[in-house]
Amino acid sequence: MKPIFVTQPFLPPLDEFTELLKQIWDNKILTNSGPFHKEFEQALADFLGVKYISLFSNGTLALITALQTLKITGEVITTPFSFVATTHALWWNGIKPVFVDVEPDFCNLDAEKIEAAITPQTTAIMPVHVYGNPCQVDKIQKIADAYGLKVIYDACHAFGVQINDNSVLNFGDLSVLSFHATKVFNTIEGGAIICHDEKTKTRIDFLKNFGYDGELRVVAPGINAKMNEVQAAFGLLQLKYVEQAIAKRKIICELYKESLADVKGLSCQNEIPGVKHNYPYFPVFIDEKNFGISRDELNDLLKSHQLFGRRYFYPLISQFPTYKGLASSNPANLPVAELKTKQVFCLPIYPDLELSDVSRICELIKSAGK
Repeated sequence: MKPIFVTQPFLPPLDEFTELLKQIWDNKILTNSGPFHKEFEQALADFLGVKYISLFSNGTLALITALQTLKITGEVITTPFSFVATTHALWWNGIKPVFVDVEPDFCNLDAEKIEAAITPQTTAIMPVHVYGNPCQVDKIQKIADAYGLKVIYDACHAFGVQINDNSVLNFGDLSVLSFHATKVFNTIEGGAIICHDEKTKTRIDFLKNFGYDGELRVVAPGINAKMNEVQAAFGLLQLKYVEQAIAKRKIICELYKESLADVKGLSCQNEIPGVKHNYPYFPVFIDEKNFGISRDELNDLLKSHQLFGRRYFYPLISQFPTYKGLASSNPANLPVAELKTKQVFCLPIYPDLELSDVSRICELIKSAGK
């Protein structure tokens, strides 16, 4: 039986991509803000409903550069329930991550617990829109304003997400996207920083290109994080199809929810009123006592049928050796995150996943429980 993985990259028609590659071959321009890069940057800003966007070769370099852009130092409040790149970006900038617990409904940074973690060394808050579900953006901004803190959103899951018809990327000082192959929208590898004024975009663009301002002047110790022309051309083509891909994801999510609604000990996340979702993952949470077997036992069962979900996010970032010694990594400080990381299991979801396979996955899950 052919294995089914938790995700599969969405790819545009090969013949259409080949036509764009021919143009690159004719242009003989592969990088350094070529014609496809410029076209894609503008098309992406228009599609997402943001003013300024800077393209990057990947999302991790975008996170690192976002922190450099705002000259963040000291301590930054963030979440342990994310991919490690969120915290690694802080570490690479010499910034101390301070972990705060998550709220139970959507596993986002709990805004009610942020203030207690603020110290004189705190300079910013870096929340994550986990699984594309928007954080409590208004509450977070209110706290940031009261204490003079910057807000940088790791929005790597949140491509195309809107709150009351406004892009989630328009909140905070900066937002960072990832266009990795596993994401709803991908450029094979890639990323972006979204900002709100031309001056900030100029600084970002300097920093991602070694700090160069023109041919001879270097204005900052920048890095090489530019998106190349092949990625940009691929991204332009992907924009034509991304709404169709998201629509297919929504159908799969709805089938999962309908099929698993009455399974005792298994819970799904609800949609948020006023939010346009992008359905990047389908996490379920397993209460072992009521479900009958543990999350890990369910994972093993599905694997035996060539069905590969993912315990995402597990372990918590705070449990990795690099960060385990931090005072804020104490499990007593993170009870909700500690619980969720033991329960979460992301089921396969991607546009080409057959609905019959979704039904098969659901039947196996139902047969595994009590």
